[in-house]
This record gives sequence, structure tokens and C-alpha cells, in this order.
Amino acid sequence: MKLPLSWRQLTHEKIRLMVALAGIAFADILMFMQLGFRDALFESATTFHKQLQGDVFLISTQSTALIAMRSFSSRRLYQALSFEGVQSVEPLYMDIGLWKNPQTQATRGIMVIGFNPDRSLLSSPGLEGEMGKTKIPDVVLFDKASRAEFGPVADLFNQGQTVQTEVRSRRVRVGGLFSLGASFGADGNLVTSDLNFVRIFPTRTKELIDVGVIRLNPGVDAIATVAKMRQIFPKDVKVFTKDEFIEFERKYWEEGTSIGFIFTLGTAMGFIVGIVIVYQILYTDVSDHLPEYATLKAMGYSDWYLLGVVFQEAIILAFLGYLPGAVVTFFLYNLTQGATSLPIAMTLSRAITVLILTVIMCLVSGAISVRKLQAADPADIF
Repeated sequence: MKLPLSWRQLTHEKIRLMVALAGIAFADILMFMQLGFRDALFESATTFHKQLQGDVFLISTQSTALIAMRSFSSRRLYQALSFEGVQSVEPLYMDIGLWKNPQTQATRGIMVIGFNPDRSLLSSPGLEGEMGKTKIPDVVLFDKASRAEFGPVADLFNQGQTVQTEVRSRRVRVGGLFSLGASFGADGNLVTSDLNFVRIFPTRTKELIDVGVIRLNPGVDAIATVAKMRQIFPKDVKVFTKDEFIEFERKYWEEGTSIGFIFTLGTAMGFIVGIVIVYQILYTDVSDHLPEYATLKAMGYSDWYLLGVVFQEAIILAFLGYLPGAVVTFFLYNLTQGATSLPIAMTLSRAITVLILTVIMCLVSGAISVRKLQAADPADIF
């Protein structure tokens, strides 16, 4: 009996109901987009780390993130060979270089990654079997998931055309394509050999590396090995397991920059906007039907009963407003991914999170709006 009363209250003013659902959907879209951008930030920032084929990683203590790496001596990396259980070590080089769009000649910073082409250090789609091409001087592999501002490189290459351009004023040729993806730190990526990397960055030497990739023998405990290395290595390098290396990057974007805070604040703002919208709707509904509620109180219905009616209205609004918000967000995610190349998509965990936030948002609004109802005295109203 309670549920029909709640439903009839809401549907009595259909225009008001539509406005309420539109407001809740807007608040949900705002929360969805902010959470989506935040998760895309973390996902894109750590995609490279996840694709690295290694168990233990060395970086300089001065390095703060992938976009702010500091070089250190390769001697530290080769010292790792003395530890029991280490199978192999590989140096990896990273730096930002100016890429010249082969069509417009406009320049844009691109991440250049270099390593021994005889070693498979990345599991990015398209790299397997292609690294051998980078043994040729000035040949690079282009990330086809890079932003469009770098030019239609993938289309031109797939059409069989020779794609030549410049990176840091050095002439290079695209010898193949792979897929890694853009991030908030790098709009695009190139992979090449360690020798070509030094050619592109002549001020760099092979003895100064950015990341040391260490592979362990099967069954060797990476955590125990890292603990031993931290005791032996000087304090000029940081030693990480793969999970720690990923968390190191994630923590930088979440705590070391304002971006993570901005997206979290945006989600909170959407939540507050939703509370205000639902409160206005429910408060107006209670005010308009105050005589009816007073009549029910005079008939013996308790405040808890009336409180339940308002809360049921809030829950109905939450679910009805959530559905269109989720549908619109799905299309906005696809649009954003196509425009930015960021890995933003609807996930089950995010959908459940926003649904829970929506229900809480509406219940809080209902709890605030019933204060007027609880204070109503039938004798005063009539």
C-alpha cells in the first residue's frame, strides 16, 4: 500500500517528475564522467608499466613518474646479476622528443622508448616480430593509438606509403605500428632500438639508463629479491616489484598532481548538485501535499509511516534518474575515447558505485525534506 502512494505522489505532477529525473540524470552523468576521467588517468598512466616484461625494476631516486624520469648509471643494473635468482637484466631508455606531423609540419611532444631489439621488453600488440625492423638506422615503430594531432601515420602506413618525418630534427622512418595508447602524460609513443634512441638524443649515452628491467628465474620470490637488493644497493636507485612500480606511478598522479584531486572534487560536486535537486523536488512535493499528510497524521498514521513514503519516493527517483544517466554516459564515454584516445569505458564497479551514490544522494535529500513534515501539526494546518 505504501509503494502505490509514493508512486502516485510522484506521477501526480508529471512535468515535475520529468524535471526531477533530468536533474538526477545530470548529476549522475557528472559523477560518471569525473570518475571515468580519474580512472582513465590511472589506467593510461600505468598501461606501460603493466606491459613491461620484467619482475623487478630499478629507477633513479630522482625520478617521480614516467614523464619525469632521471637517468642513472647502467652499472647499478648489471650489479643485479650478482643476486641469486636473477635471470637477465635489460636497460630501457625513455625521453620526450618533438615529433613533426608529416602532413602539417606541426610539432608535438612524443614519448620515445628505446631498448635492445633482440629483447622483448613490451607486450604491446603489434610489437612482436616488429622490433627487428628497428635495427635499421633511424627506423621507429609508431603507436597507432596516439592522438590524431601526430598526423594520419597509421592510415598512410597501412596504405603502403613510406612515412618519413623528424623527431628532434632527426630524420626517421616509420617501419611499423603497435598499440600502447595515449595518457595524460604522453599523447603518443614511439618504440625504437637503443642505438636509434641515442641517435635521436645525441646528448644521451647508453651508459645512462632510465629504467632497469630485471627478470627472475621461474619460482623466485620477487618480494624477497627486492628486499635483498634494497639492503645492498646504494641509495641512488629505487627498487620495485612490478606491482610496486605500478603503484608508484599511480600515487604520483593521485597525490603528486592536482589532477586526481580535481576529478574527485568534481565527483563530490555532482553528488552535492544531486542532493540539492532532489531536495527541491521532495520539499516542494511535501509542501504541496502538507494538508493530505496532516490528514493522515490525524487519522493515526505515525511519522515513521509518512517518513517511509518520502523515502520511497527518494528511492524511486534514484533508480529512475540513474537509468537515463547511465545510458547517456555510455555514449559520452565512446565519444571521449574516440576524441582523446584515453581508455575510458563503462565498468561494472563504476556503475555500481554511482548507483550507490545516487541512492545515498536521494535518501539524504529525503531526510532533509521530511523535517517540515515531522513538524506539521494537523491542528495548525486546519
